[in-house]
Amino acid sequence: MRNVVSVALVHCVLATGLLADNAHAVPEAQFQPAFATFMQAADGNTSAIDKAADAFATLLATEPTNPVLLAYTGAATSMKANTTWLPWKKLAYAEDGLAQLDKALALLTPAHSAVVQNGTPGNLEVKLVAANTFLAVPGFMNRNERGVKLVKDLLASPALGSTPKEFQASVQKAAVQAKLAGAAK
Repeated sequence: MRNVVSVALVHCVLATGLLADNAHAVPEAQFQPAFATFMQAADGNTSAIDKAADAFATLLATEPTNPVLLAYTGAATSMKANTTWLPWKKLAYAEDGLAQLDKALALLTPAHSAVVQNGTPGNLEVKLVAANTFLAVPGFMNRNERGVKLVKDLLASPALGSTPKEFQASVQKAAVQAKLAGAAK
């Protein structure tokens, strides 16, 4: 009897872990304020950069294997390079952020094709955040080619057509940034 209970308990724990792992979504009420601050930072408001990085780092602490949260944390960390004059700090922020983006991309599985935040599949959200960051960092960081590839992946995705119009417009904007032929101008 004890073994049966133990086996049942293990199955419950595994099932709960798998369900939590597949969900990979924080409540929109927590995500949206961080996202709004991130978008302010991305639009050039340098006073929002640290706030966005802190907000996403806090959310990431609750779900450390969530690639969407990791991607936004990495992008915001990379943006912090714009908040200092010290070259070694600039480089450290950029490298730390890029490493987080690499990890977010590596964490993607077919399960991340589900809609997570902003009505967008997690894998597409991660790829767009990474592509935009890779295209924005200086050339000596050798990320442009990978950014272009990610934009091509996004444009080729059959799921792109079912994403919100704002997301599709962001992908087109990234395609123009990546200088891809056929991108909306």
